[in-house]
Amino acid sequence: MSHQLETFFYPKHVVLLGASKTQGKIGHAILKNIVENFKGKISPVNPKYDSIMGLTCYSSVSKVPGDVDLAVIALPSKIVPKIVEECGEAGIKNIVLISGGFKELGGKFKDLSKKTARIAQKYDIRMIGPNCIGVMNPTNGFLTFFQPREKFVKPEKGNVAILSQSGTNGLSLLEWFAEDYVGISKFVSYGNKLDVNEADLLRYLRNDRETEVIGIYLEALQEGRRFYEEARKTTQEKPLVVLRGGGSEIAAEAALSHTGFLGGKKRVYKAAFKQSGILEAENMESLFDIVKTLSKQPFPAGSKIAFVSNGAGPMVQAVDCIETTSMTLAEFSGRVKRYFEREFPPYYVIKNPLDLTGSATVRDYEISLNGLTSDENVDIIALFFVFQDAPLDSEQAVKILKKTNPQTKKPILVCAAGGSHTKRVKKEIEGIGIPTFPTAERLIKGAEALSSFAQGNDEVL
Repeated sequence: MSHQLETFFYPKHVVLLGASKTQGKIGHAILKNIVENFKGKISPVNPKYDSIMGLTCYSSVSKVPGDVDLAVIALPSKIVPKIVEECGEAGIKNIVLISGGFKELGGKFKDLSKKTARIAQKYDIRMIGPNCIGVMNPTNGFLTFFQPREKFVKPEKGNVAILSQSGTNGLSLLEWFAEDYVGISKFVSYGNKLDVNEADLLRYLRNDRETEVIGIYLEALQEGRRFYEEARKTTQEKPLVVLRGGGSEIAAEAALSHTGFLGGKKRVYKAAFKQSGILEAENMESLFDIVKTLSKQPFPAGSKIAFVSNGAGPMVQAVDCIETTSMTLAEFSGRVKRYFEREFPPYYVIKNPLDLTGSATVRDYEISLNGLTSDENVDIIALFFVFQDAPLDSEQAVKILKKTNPQTKKPILVCAAGGSHTKRVKKEIEGIGIPTFPTAERLIKGAEALSSFAQGNDEVL
C-alpha cells in the first residue's frame, strides 16, 4: 500500500473540508498555505461560501467536479464520521484529518474514533491523523499546516524526513532545521494515528529516493513488532533516529491524554531499538543535533577522532565525553607529526588533542586541516574555535572550512560558544554544510551518531 501513501505527498486534486474566509480560523490558515505553496488543483468545501481566495467553493464534497485524490478535513469531530462517509462515496482514497476531539479525550470520543476508522476501512481509505497538522513536501510545496507563514519558518528542500506524533515538537524541529540550513524531504505529523502509523511511513520512506536520514518523535507504538521489522530494514540502508516521549509514568499519562496512547516500559523500548539498529536520542536537543549531523556530513571509515582548538576548556570536556562512547582518540601518523613539527611554532605540543593556544591564527587551523584530512589514522575531525580571540580572523576561518569541506571524505564538526559574533560565524559555517554545536557534549553526540551508524553500533545518544 506504499503507493497509496504517495498521494499524501504528491496529490493532484485536493479538497479542503472546513475551508474558511475568516482570518485566524484553522480552515483559513490551511487553505492559504495550500494556495500559496501548491501548484495542483484545490477545491475548498464550505456551504457558507460561493468562493474563497478566488477559488470556487463547494457546498459538499459530492459537488466537487473531477477526480479528487486527497481530502483535508478541519471540522468538528462530531461530524467527521459523516464527512468521511461522503469522501468514501466520492471515491477519495486519502484523508488528512486535522481535527482533534477523538480518543485523546476518552469517553464517548473513543467511540467516535472507532466509528471513523470503520468507515475509512469500508472504503479502503488511508488516513493520517486525527489531531495533527498533517504533511509537508518541499518538493512540490504541498503543506497542510494551520500555522501561517508569518509565524512559521519553513526549511528548504533536503534529505531529512521527520515523523512526529506531536505537531508541536515537529514544528520546533522544522524551525531549528531552517535556522541551521538542514533541508527536509518529507514531514508528517500523524497525531492519534487512527490508520497510518510509523511502520507504514517508515516503509514508504525507506524507498523514497529523496530521503537519506529519518528522524522520529513518538509517544507510543500500536504495532511494535511491525515497526521494529520496518526499522530493521530501514537501518540497513538509512540512519533512523528516534526520540520516544512518555517513558516515565507521569509522561505516559500526559501522552495518553494528548494522543490517546499509553507509552510502554522504557527498558523494553531500549532493547528493541538496539536490536533494530535505531539510534536513540535522549531529548529533543539530541534528536536535532544527531539528525543535523547525519544529514550534512559523510560517514567515517572508523571511530578515531581528532580534536583541534585555540581554547583548552571545551576540548578537555570533549575528551572526557568520548570515554562513554565507542570512539577513541586518534594517534597522529608519523608523517603527519613530522608535517606539524615543520609547520607549527616549536612550543606547540604535537599530540591529540591538538592545542593551538590562544595565539592561534587561521593559518594554524589550515595546517591542522591539511594534516588531519590526509592522515589515515584519523576518521573524524572536531574543531573547537574561540572566535572572540583577536589573532583569529573569523571570516578567513569560514573560507578555509568552505574550501576544505568538499575536498575531504572525512566528517568535520565545529564547536564554538559565544554571543552575536560567534552565532553569526556559526550560521555561515552551517550554510557551507558543516554542523556546529555550542558545547563539547553536543558535538560528541553528533560525532558518535556518525560513528555508530557507520560501524553498526547502536547506542543511546
